[in-house]
Amino acid sequence: MSTGVIRVLHIARYRAPSMERKLELMAAQPGLAFWLVRPAVWQDEYGKVAVNPMVPGCSVFRVPMLGRTNDPHRALYRTLTFGMRTVRPHLIHAEEEPDSLAALQIVLARRLFAPRAKLILHTWQNVHRPKKWYVRLVTRISLREADAILCANREAVQVLRQMGYQGPAEVIPPVGVDTRIFRPMERRTDPATFRVAYAGRFVPEKGLDVLLKAVALLGPGVELWLIGDGPQRAALQALAQDLGIGERVRWIPPVAPEQMPELLAQVDVVVLPSRTTPVWKEQFGRILVEAMACGVPVVGSDSGAIPEVVGEAGLIFPEGDAEALASQLGRLLKSSDLRQELGRRGQARAWLYSQEQVAHETVRFYRWLSGGSDEEGE
Repeated sequence: MSTGVIRVLHIARYRAPSMERKLELMAAQPGLAFWLVRPAVWQDEYGKVAVNPMVPGCSVFRVPMLGRTNDPHRALYRTLTFGMRTVRPHLIHAEEEPDSLAALQIVLARRLFAPRAKLILHTWQNVHRPKKWYVRLVTRISLREADAILCANREAVQVLRQMGYQGPAEVIPPVGVDTRIFRPMERRTDPATFRVAYAGRFVPEKGLDVLLKAVALLGPGVELWLIGDGPQRAALQALAQDLGIGERVRWIPPVAPEQMPELLAQVDVVVLPSRTTPVWKEQFGRILVEAMACGVPVVGSDSGAIPEVVGEAGLIFPEGDAEALASQLGRLLKSSDLRQELGRRGQARAWLYSQEQVAHETVRFYRWLSGGSDEEGE
């Protein structure tokens, strides 16, 4: 397989064009041909969205799903072949967790319709959590059949080893930040107000109660923008009122990725205050790299992959510690020089997680797994 065109069948659940940029870049590389299998519709708790039927450089198969598209473990693709008989792939890259029903589907389809193809799976999971017997069975089958697994963070590699997987495993996130969209814009912050922002799900493990308490400790002149939604919204609104900061918290519904840079240009810092649970800790923190790409300073807890992603480009505090978070925010509040320095560092570091870099690393891995040189085609 080291000569000729490598035929890649990519299976992924991308809900926004900004997430597809990686495939465009990979498909433009010499010696590769790409097919994408994707859900026909993105469906989650916020509703349904029709996905893009075309991705430049890729032939696209849109497949309906059984179950919610954003359920990584129980949703199924309504297909038997995944297009394997048509594509005759050399590589099947499925961005599905080894303990998922979708991974089991793909493993069985590969056995039947493309037995000579190499299979790459993907995992975010950085906690070796207990599993029921049937989940352990699915995981064992998937790990046995996978020729390689790409991981979103370093701890995910360790978890794979704990589960007995000894095959190739490398840290290459499945989706990077689209730097065409997330880029520095003219700052429109208010000198009289220090604006703190969070974007994501409103769920207990994201630690938003800690963020509210930290903002309350900082006193007047500090505003908090909470962008997103989730089951904890009402409880968080009640907490904000109890803390006496209800008037200083702005609740912003979820926005499309293309709109996020406009909001980020109006804030002074982005915070991800995630809190580890027995079965979860932060696996990446996409809002961090999006903010860094826009030159906005970031502060994160020490949960999971946050310190790995941020490096020296942001500030870290012990998870669950509102006083420590308030202290880090206070440093930024008092020093515009520190904000500017972290903004510069963040923008430089965000390139490591850009779609260009993720595409480059993924193609390098494809060539290596296919028996070619890492430098082939560069």
